[in-house]
Amino acid sequence: MNKYFPHSEQDIAQMLAKIGVSHLDDLFKDVPSHVLHHGPFRLPQQLSEIEIRDEMAKIAAQNKKLISFLGAGSYDVYTPSVISALTSRQEFLTSYTPYQPEISQGNLQYIFEFQSMICELTGMDVSNASVYDGATATAEAMFMAVSQTKRNRVLVSATINPRILAVLKTYAYFRDVDLVMIPMKEYQLEKAQLGQLLDENVAGVIVQNPNFYGQIEDYTDISEIIHENKSLLISNVDPSTLSVLKTPREMGVDIACGDGQTLGIPLSFGGPYVGFMAATEKLLRKMPGRICGMTNDVDGKRGFVLTLQAREQHIRREKANSNICSNQSLMALHTVIYMSLLGKKGLHEVAMRAYHHAHYFFKQLLATKLFEQAVKGPFFKEFVLKYKGNPSLLNDYLLKKGYLSGLDLGKQMMLFCATEMRTKAQIDDFVKKVEEFSHVR
Repeated sequence: MNKYFPHSEQDIAQMLAKIGVSHLDDLFKDVPSHVLHHGPFRLPQQLSEIEIRDEMAKIAAQNKKLISFLGAGSYDVYTPSVISALTSRQEFLTSYTPYQPEISQGNLQYIFEFQSMICELTGMDVSNASVYDGATATAEAMFMAVSQTKRNRVLVSATINPRILAVLKTYAYFRDVDLVMIPMKEYQLEKAQLGQLLDENVAGVIVQNPNFYGQIEDYTDISEIIHENKSLLISNVDPSTLSVLKTPREMGVDIACGDGQTLGIPLSFGGPYVGFMAATEKLLRKMPGRICGMTNDVDGKRGFVLTLQAREQHIRREKANSNICSNQSLMALHTVIYMSLLGKKGLHEVAMRAYHHAHYFFKQLLATKLFEQAVKGPFFKEFVLKYKGNPSLLNDYLLKKGYLSGLDLGKQMMLFCATEMRTKAQIDDFVKKVEEFSHVR
C-alpha cells in the first residue's frame, strides 16, 4: 500500500507560492533551532499487531500502581464500574455540541441534569455546561466579575491552589486584569487585609473552600463587606464536600466554580476532568458556555433545548465574556451518573468517610512524634504537618514502598490527603513505613 497524501506536490507548490514562501520548512522558521529534532527518528521497524501487543504488555508491566496519600487538587476517588460502561457507549462517546435538539435529546437531558445537580450542591440559582476544568472555570468567573462591575482589579486569596493561580495570571495578563494577592495567616485568608485592599476598582474576590491547604474557611462574614463595595465574591469549591459543608450560597457567594473530578472521575494522569460554574440569577447573562433548558414541544411533550449561548459565536463579539466552546459534556455525564448512583445519602456517606479517614490519618502521624501540628484550623480531607526530617528523602523512601506520599510545601511542611478510598490498614501501614524510615536514616 502506498502512502496517502491529500495534496500533490503541485498543490503544495501552489499554496507555498500563494503565501510567498519557497519550502514547507519556512513555515517553522520562527521555532528556535535548539528545540527542533535534527536527524533521523529512532523508531523501530514495523511490527505485526501481535508483536505490538507483546511490546505494549512489556511496557505496561513496568508501571507500578501506587497507594496515594497525595491530593493538592487531584484526588483518588471511588468510581463505580457502571460509569465507564455507560459513558463508553458510542452515542455518548462520539457526541458533539447538541445544536440540533431534534436529534440530541439524550445529550441535552443529561446536561440539564448536570446543571440541576450542580445548582442543588452549591445552592446557586443557575449553572452552565461546557466549562473545561476547575482552573479555567475560575478564570471565566473572574471575567464575569470584570464584565458585571466594569472594573479591572481582582483580589485573590493566597490560599488558592497554585495551579489555579497560574491560570488566573495567564488569563488576566491578556485581558489587562490587575490581580492582587490577599495574604494568608496560618494557611487561612487574612481577613483583616481584605478590608484594606477593597476599593472602587475591585471587581471581585476569589477564594477557595476547602482551600489548597485543606483548611475549611467560612466566608459568610466577608461577603457583606465585599457586596458593600459592589464587588462579587467568587469561591472555588470541592463539590464532594458540599453535602456536609456550608454551600456557597449560604456564605453569600455570587459565583461558585471548581472541578468535578472529585465526583467519581478517576485521576487518569491529570485528565480529562470537568469544570463547573454556578451563579446567582442576576449573573445569568454573564455566564460563558451554554445553558440547557427544559420546555414543552407543540404536542405538550417534555423536551430539552440550548436556552442560552453567550459566546462570541452567537452574540456580538464585544458583548461576549468568553470564547469557551468545547463540548465537555462526556465528563459531565460521568458526574451525573455518579451522583445519580450515590444519591444524597451516598454523597454524604462518601464525604464523611473521607473526613474520618483524614482525621484518623492526622492523629496517627502525630502519634509517631515525627511530625508537629502546623495549624489548628478545621480541615476536611487534607492537612498540613511539619515533618522533623527531610520531606524529600521521606517521599523517596515511601515511593519505593509503593506509596505516593504528601506534597513537600517547603520549610519541612507537608500536605497530606486521605480520601474515601484509603483504608485503615493502608493508613496504618503508611505510618509504619514512616516510622521505619526514621530508623534507617
